[in-house]
Amino acid sequence: MKTKLISSLKIIGVELLGSILIAVGIYNFAAASAFPMTGFSGIALIFNRLFALPVGLTIIVLNVPVATLCYKLLGKQFFLRSVRCMVISSIMIDYLAPLFPVYTGSRMLAAICTGVLAGLGYAIIYMQNSSTGGTDFIIMAVKALKPYLSLGKIAFLSDVGIILIGGILFRDMDGIVYGMIINFLFAVVVDKAVYGINAGKMAMIVTDKGEQVTKAIDACCNRGSTILKGMGGYKMDKKEVVICACNNKEMFFVQQVVKEVDPAAFTVVLESNEVHGEGFKMFQIGEGNVTVQTGLRTCCADRAKMQRQ
Repeated sequence: MKTKLISSLKIIGVELLGSILIAVGIYNFAAASAFPMTGFSGIALIFNRLFALPVGLTIIVLNVPVATLCYKLLGKQFFLRSVRCMVISSIMIDYLAPLFPVYTGSRMLAAICTGVLAGLGYAIIYMQNSSTGGTDFIIMAVKALKPYLSLGKIAFLSDVGIILIGGILFRDMDGIVYGMIINFLFAVVVDKAVYGINAGKMAMIVTDKGEQVTKAIDACCNRGSTILKGMGGYKMDKKEVVICACNNKEMFFVQQVVKEVDPAAFTVVLESNEVHGEGFKMFQIGEGNVTVQTGLRTCCADRAKMQRQ
């Protein structure tokens, strides 16, 4: 019971951090510079400029119909977590962000800060298997239906229309350019933060001492490895190829122990965009098997379509 409570408090703490970053990016940078923002935040800012409606409250009101439509696809637990984050982020925007200084300098710097801060904030919340509602529900629904698309790309495409509407409505062509910069930065930061968690390096070590190398790697970094049978292309002598995936820091130590065990070993280090399995975090969207089952159905449907063509 105590462990569960601590875990819940940690999750809420992380959600608070993400919500604060989002609030500062939207209120202290985007709203002050009158950018046509992305997502429901962008729509809320349009209403704020036209009718002086509170941004956070407007976001909640806009969320109600979309949340209802996406409830079935994304699942109850994901929906409840998202509602909690939506309320927290809205409170941060309306009550906490106004306590901080508002940036009134260069619009370009404001656009960069908005994209980076909001991107980090949303990425932190996405990594908790949650969202802030609004277009996030739509983004997650599309991700569940098309799991091979990245969150950043889906967010970028979904927000282009809102930016254009905001810029045209207020006759701010510069705002459209800045909005696109924010949207691009947001997409890049989200993808780097979310998928960067699974990024790492892979070493391919050609050696005569495969077993000793694997034991040394395990003792040094607590990482498993795989031994493949190989053959030298020049002398046609038997070789062993040790494959090991780890993070950037661990790879340095892997290279060091390989040199100690077998100075003659040939090591190739490759960048790995994503690594899944024991010892690496797995990012999931929605509940349980929603993504997997939907992804399988989509894959089978796409394959059948290609065969018919």
